[in-house]
Amino acid sequence: MVRFGIAGFGLHAVRRLMPGFALARNCRVTALSRRDMGKARASAEEHKIPLAFDSIAELSRSPEVDAVLVTTPNAMHLADVLVALEHGKPVLCEKPMGMNAGECRQMVEAARKAKLLLGVAQVFRFEDSTARLRARIASGQIGRAIFARSEFSYAANHHKRTWLTDPVLAGGGPIADVGVHCVDALRYVLQDEVLRVGARGLWDERSGGVEAAALLSLEFSRGTLGTVLVSMRADYRTPLEFVGEEGVLRADDGLNVERPIHLQLRRDGVVVENEVVSNQYAYARQVDMFAAAVRGEAAFPVPGEEGWQNQEILDAAFRSLKSGKAEEVVAVLASPA
Repeated sequence: MVRFGIAGFGLHAVRRLMPGFALARNCRVTALSRRDMGKARASAEEHKIPLAFDSIAELSRSPEVDAVLVTTPNAMHLADVLVALEHGKPVLCEKPMGMNAGECRQMVEAARKAKLLLGVAQVFRFEDSTARLRARIASGQIGRAIFARSEFSYAANHHKRTWLTDPVLAGGGPIADVGVHCVDALRYVLQDEVLRVGARGLWDERSGGVEAAALLSLEFSRGTLGTVLVSMRADYRTPLEFVGEEGVLRADDGLNVERPIHLQLRRDGVVVENEVVSNQYAYARQVDMFAAAVRGEAAFPVPGEEGWQNQEILDAAFRSLKSGKAEEVVAVLASPA
């Protein structure tokens, strides 16, 4: 049983991570940290977690912690990951992995030097919906993929994560927060890499120093053209669609973890197949697979290099917002054998 310490225990841990750990088979949470010790103890008591700390260093020093799950605001990921690695703990870091690709590179190189596991919590790679879409496209069900679309919107007007509109802590608006999920989902399903990115954004009086909505145009290496639409103003929606020469695969709520997902195959405008899947085990599968990798039983499918590559794409998108033109994406080197 791998024992996790959650660094930065907040809303995401309460809403998503703890329900996931409740379904997990090979790991459990034994510690948490929050900046305020009183709040840390209160959270530990509420969720029946044995240990509470007010720093990631103390959490990482605990002999009751085998791995650290970093869930702090984006700007803190680099320092928190490095501290955990310095204390000899493998790390699963929330997305986006860093504020920029340079930070991601530092984390990856530190993990390689320490010979410790570093993974990124791109949870939608552990969903049944994305796995089935990936398998269907790989089997040639829609022929050559021409278009790929991923959207992610949510209403953030009264969101409890108030730091989401602070560029110093968040690094960006919905591009960084949920656009990284869309980009990663398209890379994963298509099994292809992004070469260039074009971006357009919208700002308003409530978005602070970050964008409120954005459109990304992605050019993949095998010719697929991708679009990513993200917003902090629209109702929650996560549609996925892949248009091929021989058909269309779509899911209206393809990245949702709360209700069944209908995967539709369309030909000539008619639904010819409808498959219903559930994503309820995505968070449990993510931590169980990281636990298996910690024990040396299998490789974790989303290593730090994947988070770094996603960040290179985000960086190109932010460059495009400023330049008004498509920007090249730097390719990340795989971990040495």
